Order: sequence, then C-alpha cells, then structure tokens
Amino acid sequence: MQPEPIARHDHDRRFSIVTPVYNVDRYLDRFIASVDAQTMAVDEFEVVAVDDGSTDGSLAILQAWAARAAYRVVVLTKENGGVSTARNLGLEHARGEWVTFSDPDDELNPPYLQRISTFIAGHPTSELIAGNVMVLHDSTGEVVDSHPLRERFKGRARLRDLDLHPGHFFVSANAAFFRRTRIDAQGLRFDPAVRPTFEDGHFAGRYLLALPRPLVGFVPGAHYRYRQRTDASSMLGASVTDPGRYTTVPELGYLGLLKCAKLDRDGEIPFWLQNLVLYELSWLIRIQSKSVASSSAAVSGAGERFHQLLEEIVGYLDPEAIDGSPVTSLSRVWRDVLLNSWSGRTWHTDVVQLTRHDRAQRLVRMTYRYVGAAPQEVVLSGGRAIDPVHAKVRDIELLGRVLMHERIIWVPSTRALRLRLDGVLQRFALEPPPRPRYAISPVLIRESLDRSSLRRDKRAKPSRPPGGATTLAGRALLRLAGSKPVRRRYADAWVLMDRIRDAGDNAQRLFEHLRAERPEINAWFVLSRDSAEWAELRRVHGRRIVAHGSHRWKLLLLNAAHLLSSHVDHAVVEPRELVVELGVRPSWRFTFLQHGVIKDDLSNWLNPKPIDLFVTSTPAELESVVGDHSRYGYTTREVKLTGMPRFDRLRSIGEQIAPSDRDLVLVAPTWRNWLVPPPTRGRARSVVPDFGDSEFVRTWLALLADPRITAAAADLGLTIGFLPHPDLQAALVGVPLPEGVRLLTFVDNDVQQLFARAAVVVTDYSSMAVNAAYIERPLVYYQFDQERVRAGEHLGTRGYFDYDRDGYGPVVLDHDAAVAAIIQAARAREPEPQYRDRIREAFPSRDGRCCERVVDAVIASTTKAELR
Repeated sequence: MQPEPIARHDHDRRFSIVTPVYNVDRYLDRFIASVDAQTMAVDEFEVVAVDDGSTDGSLAILQAWAARAAYRVVVLTKENGGVSTARNLGLEHARGEWVTFSDPDDELNPPYLQRISTFIAGHPTSELIAGNVMVLHDSTGEVVDSHPLRERFKGRARLRDLDLHPGHFFVSANAAFFRRTRIDAQGLRFDPAVRPTFEDGHFAGRYLLALPRPLVGFVPGAHYRYRQRTDASSMLGASVTDPGRYTTVPELGYLGLLKCAKLDRDGEIPFWLQNLVLYELSWLIRIQSKSVASSSAAVSGAGERFHQLLEEIVGYLDPEAIDGSPVTSLSRVWRDVLLNSWSGRTWHTDVVQLTRHDRAQRLVRMTYRYVGAAPQEVVLSGGRAIDPVHAKVRDIELLGRVLMHERIIWVPSTRALRLRLDGVLQRFALEPPPRPRYAISPVLIRESLDRSSLRRDKRAKPSRPPGGATTLAGRALLRLAGSKPVRRRYADAWVLMDRIRDAGDNAQRLFEHLRAERPEINAWFVLSRDSAEWAELRRVHGRRIVAHGSHRWKLLLLNAAHLLSSHVDHAVVEPRELVVELGVRPSWRFTFLQHGVIKDDLSNWLNPKPIDLFVTSTPAELESVVGDHSRYGYTTREVKLTGMPRFDRLRSIGEQIAPSDRDLVLVAPTWRNWLVPPPTRGRARSVVPDFGDSEFVRTWLALLADPRITAAAADLGLTIGFLPHPDLQAALVGVPLPEGVRLLTFVDNDVQQLFARAAVVVTDYSSMAVNAAYIERPLVYYQFDQERVRAGEHLGTRGYFDYDRDGYGPVVLDHDAAVAAIIQAARAREPEPQYRDRIREAFPSRDGRCCERVVDAVIASTTKAELR
C-alpha cells in the first residue's frame, strides 16, 4: 500500500530528492551509494523513488534501500507512463522545502546537498539552485568537467538574475533545486505530453517565467555526475531517432514557452528564454550534424512539420538574440540560417571568409553563403577577372530540406584578390579574423593562414624550435627534431599507416609499392609495436617500420612532408603526443587513402577533417563528394579518382585463382554503431556488455549454423569462414561457432587471399564488399537490420548508393532468402550478368596502376596550380 500524498505546505525537511526509476538496476547501487555518502544530516533530506513499471530488478533494489536507509526513503510504484508522470507522483509525496529530480543512473558527490544548503542559507532570495553537472563516462568511470554549460560554474558560487544575465539559463531538473512553495503556488507539474526530451526545460522554464525575479544560484562545488551511457540507452540517447523530438518537443516545448511568455509579459519574451530555445535548437542541429551517425532517415517523416514549427519559432526570436546569443554551440552558419532562410528574400553573407591557404599549390580557399539564387560572382586577381581553379556549391541541409548554400572556391594567392558579388565589391575576413577588408594581399594570406610548421628551409639557420612543449624532455625533443642530422634523415618523408595496431590495408600496400618502385621517395611505415604484423614487417623492411608512439615516431612526424593513411580518426591526423604534449600543429599534407568505397553520406564526419588529398575509386563516388549541391566541403582540389592502392595486389591475386579453385564461403559482416562505442584516443574499440546476446550475434550464428548451407558447402567442397570486422573480433573469440565454421582473423590471414579464394562473399554493409566486386566474386548482402541502419543508427546518412539499384549482388532481408541466395551464388562462383555489368561500370580501369596514380596525385598536390 502506497503512502498518502502530503498536505500542501507540510514540509518537515530541507530537501526532497524525487527520482523516477525505470529499468536501471545495473546503475542503482552506485546512485544509492552516492546518496548514502551525503555529508548532510540524515533528517534534513529524503528520497522519493518512483518505480515506473520496471521489468528488471529495480523495484527490489529500491525496497531493500527503503528498509535499511538511515534517512527517509519512500518507494512508490506505478504502471509505465514516462519520466514526467513518475516525477509528478513523487512530487505529491515530497516533504522537502526544496525539491530536486535526480536521475537514478547518475551520481552525487558527497557534499552535494550540504553545499546547496549552505548556498541557500547565504542567499535566501534564491528561487532556483543549479548543481554543477559533470560528465561521468560509463565505459571508463572517468568524471570530466565537459558539460556545455560548465562556464556558468567557473569561480565562486554566485546568484544571477536572468533578466540581467540572460546567458545563465539553467533548466536541468535533475541537477536543479526548486522551491516547493513556488511549485504549489503555480500548480506546476511536468507535462507528460512534452516528450521524449525537454521535460526539464519546459518545467523549469514555466517555473522561472512565473517568478517576480528569476534568481538562479550556481554552486560549483555541488557536483552532479551525469552518466553518459555508451549504449545510448538513456532517455536522451534513445530520443535521437524519435520523431517526437522534432515535432512534439518544438511545438509543445519551445513554442509553448515562447507563446506563454509573450502572452504573460505583454509581448516581451525575455532574452534568457530566447537563449534557452536557441540552445535547444543548437542540439537538434548537432544531432543531425554529428560525426558518427545521423538520425535523418529515422525522422524524415517528421521533417515537413519540423520546418513549419522552426519557421514559427524563428518568428518569436529577436534577430538581436539570434545574432548575439552567448550559446557557443550555435555556429555562425546556423545563426545565418535562422536569420535568413525564412526571410523570403535573396541574401548572401556580407563578408567572404578566407579559410585556408595551400602554400604548395599557391591557392587560397574562399567561402560565402547565400539563400535563393546564386549571386553573380567575379574574382579579380591583380585586377584581372579569373575563373576559380576549383569550385563547388555545398548544400546546407537539415532534416531533408536545403536551407542555405555555401560557395567554395580555390583561387591563386599570388596576387592581390578582390571579389564582386552581383557587381558589389565584397569584404574579406581571415580566420582568425582581423578587420575585414575589400582586397587581400598574398603577404597577409600567408601570415594569417599558413599552418605552423616545424619543417624549415634547409638553408635557414637553426632557431628556437616552435611548439608549446612545457617539459624539459619536450623542449629537448623539439630541438633534436630540428637538428641537421634528424632533418636530413627524415627530409621530405612520406609517413604511411593504416590503423595504429593493424596493417594490411591501403597504406601498407602503397608503402610496399614505394619501396619497390619509387625508392627515391623517403617512405616510412608506422605501426604499434604490439601489433601481430610488427615482426614480419620489421623483418622485411627493417627500420623503415617505426613504432607508433616511440621517440623515433615523434621525430619522424615532426619532419614529415606527407602523412598517408587509410583511416582519418583523430588519433591519426592530429596525434595527441604532438598536438597536446608538444604543442605542435601538424604541418604535413594529409592523404586519405580510404578503407573502402564511400556509399553513404559521410559529409558530417569527413568535412571537419584536415584532408589535402582524398582518394576515390569509382566515378559515382567521386561525383558524390565533389559534385555541386552535395553536402561535402571538398572540391576537385582534394578529391581524385585513382582507385585504392590495395586494389593492385588484389587484382593480381584474384587473377591467379580460377573459379574451380575457389573453395571458401566467406561471411564478413561489419560492425554496428549501437554495438561498438566510439574509441578512446588510440585505443582499440570495445563492445557493449550484452553484445553476445544481441540480435547481430544471434542472427549471424543462425546463418552459419543453417544445415542447408553446411550441406551445400560439403557438396561443393567449400569451407565456411567467418571474418567479422576487426572491431568485433576480440569479442567473438569466446563465442562458440557452429561445427565446421572457421573463425578467420585479419591478423592470421592474408585477407586479399581470402577474397580471392571466395566462391561467394556474404556481407551486410561492409566496405569490404568492394574487394569481392573488384575481382568479380559473387556477393550477397544480408541486411536483416536494414530498417535500423536506414534509420541512421549506424554510420552516416543514406547517400547516392542504393543497394538494390547499385549493389554488386542480391540484397536479402530474412534468413531463408539469405540461405537460398548464398547457395545459388556458391554454385555459380561468378556474379550474375546484371551484377557483373554494375561492377564493370563502377570500376572501368582495373589496370593494376592504382598505386601509381595515387603517388602521382600526391606529387601533383604539391605543385603550383595552373591559372585558368
């Protein structure tokens, strides 16, 4: 039997912690321990825990807690109805003067409640108190001060009037304390209709709007540890693909607050509320623009309604608020979108940005944005009209609608430059921006945009080494890197690497080509010393193989002219050991050799990368990146059609194995974003705890165990081999495979030999499918989770490549169809005519010269561009 709700104003303690609980048994003990550890007197606070219909062990844990706690713990139960209904029920039973709504998967530091109480005692006019939100990384247990609103807590504890400090809004109910008397006077409750997010913002926004003065206290020492889950199972993580986040939340949440404020305040919407809405909008934009995956496909049906609501929201926002908002997560691009995309007029930026200078090619990158028809563009170099050397139009898109365009042009930097748009001379601004100017000189371009470099002209006298190293060892290393012997040894070095711990991809194949065919190029290959390939590569190539992270590796990179890799992870392109520890920005030219052929739209991930040369393999892939109105920021300056270096060796091996000698059913699925959390810098990826019981593992094991495939393989003399993605292999070592199935690894096998031996290759979305296609091996795409992947839960958004229209083999969605397709392909051992034709259209020049073309492209990238 549940206790009766308390009478209004019947408060017998300082604080009530109301916590809504749903299926968090794996986190509850940590939360409870953090409450047990509070330094505040136990008769000064209580916990009201509301189990919202949990189906795990959460309720039992709560009941045991209530039975033994030294402080008051009330446990309530209800049918599942969402976080708002659970909080509302808890609020009815709370006895504290102040109420907070901590989440049960988070943690509180021991003095949390006491420090809030001390602040209230010193600032009795406070209306809302904010705890300092820290981020608790689920995978490592590390607590970091990285919350987007952390600046509000710098320095001492303080009280802020939001009308005077509108940038100090704070609406996280889980880390905020509200006066119970104010809540009762307003009749305030959480609105269950506002979901899947912004329940907190809507509640706190209404609370603050009703106050005579919105006085908010910020207490730096009260640490609220917000758990950032690796499996995205929290309400916030799961909401990314919920259409309600793009319809219900903007309508009832953002618009609801804006309309309420305008009605109650004679048309005046406080700037703190406008900043709050802009902050929330910036997160919606970031969801669609983040680097790993995008949810656009999942919520595409909500796109039209979202844009209607967004236009209405913008109508409530003052242009001054948008333009001058302190919300740092709202970039200049998106401020321009909000200010101009619904204005009904043609517009372009009033300042042209110069964002990068290519010293070798003597080109500078200019960008400007526009809405409506493109302005008439005239570039003047030394007073003469010229055509850009490279140019494109990039679309700026949100939820399926193009809102703005960005014009990107590369022009020679050898003479003074001017730009006219629609006949009007434009001002230039550099990054970092000095004052805008109407003409820009070559000297100013070089001084402002050239990246800092350790490499100096060999004729220059030695000087104090650049970099920000603060340790004695760091400064000594920089001096050594600039010494004549080291500079001579690593002069114009080409540094190649695949993964930090794995070789065998495009970088290794290109390195082998350089050593055999172009020994005059000073080529080096980088690999972790604990890699399984280290010993063999070191035996063959000697000290040309350099251990990643070693002293020699640092000296090599500090003098490198080129870095070439099949991967573009942060740890590869901007290694912490140089950028952070030594304070040196990379000065090499980076060539992205790629790991596969791009099929999906990876622009959100790749656009921020510092890529000088970008290798592509098919005409369609090239056009998808450099073509006008794609979302990529790359042009024909960076992107070249060469083919991947590994294709040359693959072609040679493939030609040596006749169809009758192909003896392998190769099953090679890729990873899933929801199963493999993002890697920590330089470390191998891990998998989620329940990986072994995931649909992914169960489905692939069922396919491997199917007796029809087993019988067909035996009849045809084939071996079944399972080659999962490298990021999954460690997790699958202990998983028992069906009898007769061999677990194949990238370490113990020549993967190109495996593809060449394949009678059929079975994959899903893997870039390795191109290996099979390139040498015309039959291919089957088994996409049992296609709906989830298309919803944007994996990597990127759907691009130009349609598996049904463009794929190199049949696409199957269920088990029986997969079995039939695999057996049919294995018997044929050749692609069907329709798929063979697609392969030959995609790869028209399979001539064994991919490495040669890549080398030529790298050399050409350092040659002065021709003026047109």
